[in-house]
Amino acid sequence: MAAASDDEIDLGISLEKVATIVDQARAVQGDEEAELGAAADDGGDDTDVAGPDDVTEDTLRAYITELNDDEQAALIGLCWVGRGDYEAAEWDEAVGLAAERNDGRDAADYLLGIDNLGDLLSEGVAAFGLSLEEIER
Repeated sequence: MAAASDDEIDLGISLEKVATIVDQARAVQGDEEAELGAAADDGGDDTDVAGPDDVTEDTLRAYITELNDDEQAALIGLCWVGRGDYEAAEWDEAVGLAAERNDGRDAADYLLGIDNLGDLLSEGVAAFGLSLEEIER
């Protein structure tokens, strides 16, 4: 599969942000899930983004919430492409519907309710011939 150039598609969100969310989602939804409840109750400020071992659901939720509406719609669209609901060629339709459905709703709640969010986002990016592997985090 040929890699898409940056000029061919505008995802509406940087690959660096997607990579950060993928890493955090995998940490939150992975095997560390049982430990997250204790970490969230420590009274500390969980809004600083640290390494994947320090990520809590609240940290990821805050990161997603801080994104603008277009970036949130792009994340939802990437998730849908990764899940197979849309093809990469249907990107504009996917993002348009994501923006419409996200209007007045909490994108973080929606996204964090999806199993394997990190994997789906990564697969969504891959559908465009892009990779998160070489993205600096």
